[in-house]
Amino acid sequence: MFQNRFTSALMIAVIIGILLVGCGQKSNASADLSQRQINVTTTVGMIKDIVQNVGGERVVVAGLMGPGVDPHLYKPSASDIQKLDQADIIFYGGLELEGRMTDIFVKQARNGKPTYAVSEGIDPAKLRTPPEFAGKYDPHIWFDVTLWQEAARTVNSELAKLDPGSKDLYQRNTDAYLKQLDELHQYVTTQAAGLPAERRILVTAHDAFGYFGAQYGFEVRGLQGMSTATEAGAADVQDLAEFIAERKIKAIFVESSVPQATIEAVQKAVQSRGWDVQIGGQLFSDAMGAEGTPEGTYNGMVRHNIDTIVNALR
Repeated sequence: MFQNRFTSALMIAVIIGILLVGCGQKSNASADLSQRQINVTTTVGMIKDIVQNVGGERVVVAGLMGPGVDPHLYKPSASDIQKLDQADIIFYGGLELEGRMTDIFVKQARNGKPTYAVSEGIDPAKLRTPPEFAGKYDPHIWFDVTLWQEAARTVNSELAKLDPGSKDLYQRNTDAYLKQLDELHQYVTTQAAGLPAERRILVTAHDAFGYFGAQYGFEVRGLQGMSTATEAGAADVQDLAEFIAERKIKAIFVESSVPQATIEAVQKAVQSRGWDVQIGGQLFSDAMGAEGTPEGTYNGMVRHNIDTIVNALR
């Protein structure tokens, strides 16, 4: 009997201990948040740029995908999963931009982790659904600066919910960032308008620039589809080459996150048709440039792209 009582008492003590530890951890997490920087994990560099600008000194941001990384094909490492687990909040692109990682974000959200797609605040009517995308939305929203402003507003809103004591700071930072993006949008618009309409034809490695074309007046053709997971075949190369030669397009462009060989194959096919198309330069599509360079920021990346395009097609 004594042994039964002892066992029962021990079990009760263990259960109470677990409950107390659980409650204590929750309480500590809430108390600590206002006393320390917030750990944020993001996917592509463009989202990291938003969080750094909006969060300012209140956040420490870990970006999973650096320069030259293709988010459509990205496979998270064990250290990536650890960064997600240790984050106070997670921001990702959504609209299947991160492909294979989508299930991981869903799991994090189900486990109670604040996990948000920066695209979720955008009116679906503003999203592209080209026929070749098989009913899916185009996830490359950052190519329209006005849509990227909506993404910044989403980050501001979710950070303020998590850390209400810094709400005013986040709003001030967001206002300053949105002003920068207003100026950036005007710059891209002005640069594009300086190029004759018949020369505003952008040919790249994959179909990432649709929002750019729609907003800034370019006809856009990509060798591969919306996702680089879809490989281009020989027929695709020949069809695109025929289009370029027929329209006498001066230049086509490689992308930092897509192997250059794909566009070089198109160039050779065009030249075989008697038209000497040039490689106009490298554009940043699914990844920004290296940290510490102008292209390592969203603002610098977009300016680099429009300058490269206009200079090559002029």
